[in-house]
Amino acid sequence: MLSAPLEGWRHVKVTDRHTKIDWAHLMKDLVDKHYPDKKIILVMDNLNTHKLGSLYNAFKPEEARRIADRLEIHYTPKHGSWLDMAEIEIGVLSRQCLNRRIPDQETLRSEIDKWENKRNQETVRVNWRFTTEDARIKLKSLYPSIQT
Repeated sequence: MLSAPLEGWRHVKVTDRHTKIDWAHLMKDLVDKHYPDKKIILVMDNLNTHKLGSLYNAFKPEEARRIADRLEIHYTPKHGSWLDMAEIEIGVLSRQCLNRRIPDQETLRSEIDKWENKRNQETVRVNWRFTTEDARIKLKSLYPSIQT
């Protein structure tokens, strides 16, 4: 799942597995197809496949470096994938599109493409309600104590 929540854009890629190579190819698509002229700020969870090293597993060093140079990566705290707005999109996808038995991968791709296109055409944005004050409570250990 790729998501640009402020733009109301998302992209879902169905793969057989969720490997380093799959992630690397998704990042290549992100920089070459979806945002070819922009530096990309990427916020994601700490899954072991979501590392710049994965690019070097999939591509020659020059290509891996080219892709990596276009990405500015920020990881959500461990066990904090709920901070990742793409996770919100996955929840919406699950409720609106995947809430039934889907017989095969071809049908899955087709259904997800229809859902993605509809959401993108409507430029549906994530309604993010997590405030700084909420973060100070939930992520107390990450914030310094301010004494006045």
